[in-house]
Amino acid sequence: MAIKKKTKLKAIIPTASMPDIIFMLLIFFMMTTTMRQVEGLKVLLPQAKKIEKVETKRHISYIYVGRDGVISIDDKLVKIGDVSKVMYSKRVADPQLIVSLRADRNVQMGVISSIHNELREADALRVNYSAITANY
Repeated sequence: MAIKKKTKLKAIIPTASMPDIIFMLLIFFMMTTTMRQVEGLKVLLPQAKKIEKVETKRHISYIYVGRDGVISIDDKLVKIGDVSKVMYSKRVADPQLIVSLRADRNVQMGVISSIHNELREADALRVNYSAITANY
């Protein structure tokens, strides 16, 4: 004679406190996350008489040019011949791309001209020149 089991055990995971746990994790990550700032190179910007501010910084890619001709695009050092390749890939990813050129005031004009030629090859024609206001 076989004995039958009358009760079946069901494995149930309680989910009543799940929203509380998710909310606490969300608050934890919001409080501990820091936004990364663009560092770039140490650049002494030229002075300008009039400055227009760009409305949105969402579509901006920064090119820093140091005094000795070192070029940094979004915190990555590149050679002058690679500027067109890097900017073309950024231009394809974001058609509304604006290039912000931050060059030291003592950079030779030949370096700036070479960067312009590279930007033309990459079809990145929207260029913003960064400067500081002159205190008059």
